[in-house]
Amino acid sequence: MQVVIRATGSNLRRRKRAQRTLTATFSLTPFAAHAAPPTSVADSILLLNATIQHHEYAAFAMTVGVLVFAVLCAVLLARTRMRADANADAQQQEITVLRGAIERAHTLINAEPQVLVMWPPNAEQAEITGDAGIVAATDTSLDVLDFDRWLDPEAARMLANAVERLRARGEAFAFPVQTISGKPIETDGRVVGGRAVLRLREVSGIARKLAEAVQENRKLQQQMDGLRVIADSGSFPIWLRDDTGRLSYVNEAYAAAVESTPADAVARGIELLDQGTRGELKLGVSAGTAYSKRVPAVVAGQRRAFDVLSIPIARGSVAIAIDASEAEALRAEIKRMVDAHRSTLDQLATAVAIFDAQRRLSFYNNAYRTLWDLDPAFLDQSPSDSALLDHLRAARRLPEQQDFRQWRTQLHEAYQSVDAREYEWHLPDGRTLRVVTTPNPEGGVTYLFDDVTERLEMARRFDALIRVQGETLDNLGEAVAVFASDGRLRLSNPAFGRMWRLEGADLANRPHIEAIIAGFRRMTADEEGLQLLRGCVTSLEGRTPIERRIERNDGGILDCAAQPLPDGATLVSFIDVSASVNVERALVERNEALVAADRLKEAFLQHMSYELRSPLTNITGFAYFLGEEKTGPLNERQREYLGYITYSTNALLAIVDNILDLATLEAGAMTLDLGPIDIRKTMQAAAEGVQDRLVKDGITLKLHAAPEIGTFVGDERRVRQVLFNLLSNAVGFSPQGGVVTLGVQRQPDSISFSVSDQGPGIPEELKDKVFEWFETHSGGSRHRGVGLGLSLVRSFVELHGGSVHIDSAAGRGTTVTCTFPDKRQSSHTAAA
Repeated sequence: MQVVIRATGSNLRRRKRAQRTLTATFSLTPFAAHAAPPTSVADSILLLNATIQHHEYAAFAMTVGVLVFAVLCAVLLARTRMRADANADAQQQEITVLRGAIERAHTLINAEPQVLVMWPPNAEQAEITGDAGIVAATDTSLDVLDFDRWLDPEAARMLANAVERLRARGEAFAFPVQTISGKPIETDGRVVGGRAVLRLREVSGIARKLAEAVQENRKLQQQMDGLRVIADSGSFPIWLRDDTGRLSYVNEAYAAAVESTPADAVARGIELLDQGTRGELKLGVSAGTAYSKRVPAVVAGQRRAFDVLSIPIARGSVAIAIDASEAEALRAEIKRMVDAHRSTLDQLATAVAIFDAQRRLSFYNNAYRTLWDLDPAFLDQSPSDSALLDHLRAARRLPEQQDFRQWRTQLHEAYQSVDAREYEWHLPDGRTLRVVTTPNPEGGVTYLFDDVTERLEMARRFDALIRVQGETLDNLGEAVAVFASDGRLRLSNPAFGRMWRLEGADLANRPHIEAIIAGFRRMTADEEGLQLLRGCVTSLEGRTPIERRIERNDGGILDCAAQPLPDGATLVSFIDVSASVNVERALVERNEALVAADRLKEAFLQHMSYELRSPLTNITGFAYFLGEEKTGPLNERQREYLGYITYSTNALLAIVDNILDLATLEAGAMTLDLGPIDIRKTMQAAAEGVQDRLVKDGITLKLHAAPEIGTFVGDERRVRQVLFNLLSNAVGFSPQGGVVTLGVQRQPDSISFSVSDQGPGIPEELKDKVFEWFETHSGGSRHRGVGLGLSLVRSFVELHGGSVHIDSAAGRGTTVTCTFPDKRQSSHTAAA
């Protein structure tokens, strides 16, 4: 077995010695490695004792080796420590020497006011040494590298760029700068020992004066450059003369005026002004006084006027010529513009009054004079603002004020204000004026007076109308909602929430139409109608009004209408028509029943009329045969009874004919047989039909018809039937011994028949019923008919295209007028 132990020592100063290695090797050979095996017990015991002794020797040898190694290590350690102590003493002496050198360097650096800034290689943090107070006398803790704090912006930017080039490329620099407080500082930048070093040193003595002179020269040069730029860029000729009177400088405007260049004009001495003017300028310079005069000059071939100002300076003079011709033209243009503005203001409905800086009236328009009803002669005297107010107050045309002086003082504050002010004057005559006071740039105030009485009244009416509309909308039974262009609910009335069972708080949050339709779905299954409503509200193009009937789940029926509004909104309304729809359904069912009954009635009348005519014809025929002598003699009573039978059958036959005619008219199947009608003959034929009744009741019938009455086109049979029914009705209602009158008159386009009686008349409430079927009223007379005559009269007249009019009152008889159109040529079919 081999054991290797190494001890390493290091030199604390140089660290260059090699390691030393101490190796101790012990070789142990086992006893009896090649011995023969024991042959007996005694030999085994002897062999065991020998083996034990060899192990003790090996342990002893190892212990001795370890002790020797320890001694050697201790010796080496002692020698190493001695060398380290010697090196430490040498280094301490070197540190002492370096500290002394550093202190001497700091002493040299601080010997004069300066600051050193050093940047180590590849390091951003700078080391600053020296007196920082040279850049800021009151703040020594100032960060020197913050150049903007102690230099003007231009110098700070120049120094920062120089430092950046020094650190980046090692470019050295040196130039003076001046702090904000005016202290001159010399800057010096260079690379020393691989480090960028910036030195800031306060300049004193001659160097300081030189630096200040440089700074002053720089400022003067900047000012001179600025003045030269201003002069060259100006539009007015400017020139300088030296103490001998020669041109030393002219600007671009001067050179352009003399049609040359500045250098050429100075070199050749080209003059702008004439010799006389130059002599006057020279005299002014010699006297040391400024010269100012308007003189003529020729510029670019045009004669113009200039206001020349010449001022003497230390060595020569400076002069400027201002083009006065343009100023005069501008002044004239301004005057024309002012006159145009005043002419425009004079046409305004707004009253305008302008007061100058002395508070006197300088302008007023017609509206101002008319508003206050002032005398033009008084206004043309340019009264003061206060005098005008006093005059208006004396005439009681101003608002009533408790303290007029204070009110006037507050109004006149506009002369010292820079902002326009607005007032509202309520005049004693009930008018309301909006008054605006606007300060003028040149001094003074402009007053604007607007009569807003009508506008305020309209605003009040509008507000009242809005409130009325709001109250009306809220109290409508109809549900109304307005959706904005974004689909959100803008307004709704309480009926809308009640009809669809929507909470008021939810509606107040302006829900979208989608949320509203979701609420509708809880009460109706009409998805198609809801989608139509949604499309009308949210569609961007093709928005058309919709009308739809929506049935709710509870059986209610609503009429929905959506109307797009001009501003992009949509008006949606719902009307509960459940009751009207139910009534409509009931009426439809009843109407269908009435139509069926009417058809049954017509069929019944036609059938019964036909069935009645046959037996009546037989009765009439047999009654006629009974009256014949060849049938056999009849006594007086039998003849009387036979007359009654004949009269009754004729009356019944007439009733049946009337019923048939009415049924034909009602069915729309009756046509007119038009032709020329002799008016007088028709009247006489109708009168003959009632002749027996006239004789029986002692009634007188009077016919009034002009001999030249002539004819008209119509159905002669129906016209005669109309007149007969009217006469029968008049005779039936006339008292015994009364008078019935039948008259006719021709108008330009019509023929009017009138029948008058002296009967009891028709009450007002019955006038509309006398033309209905089976309507009959005796009115206290002995007449009692079936009520079909006047119905046929109106039907036949209207079939001709005419009209029937009744003039009657209780107790003064009745006049019925039938008007037929004249020259009617075509056939007409009665309407159902």
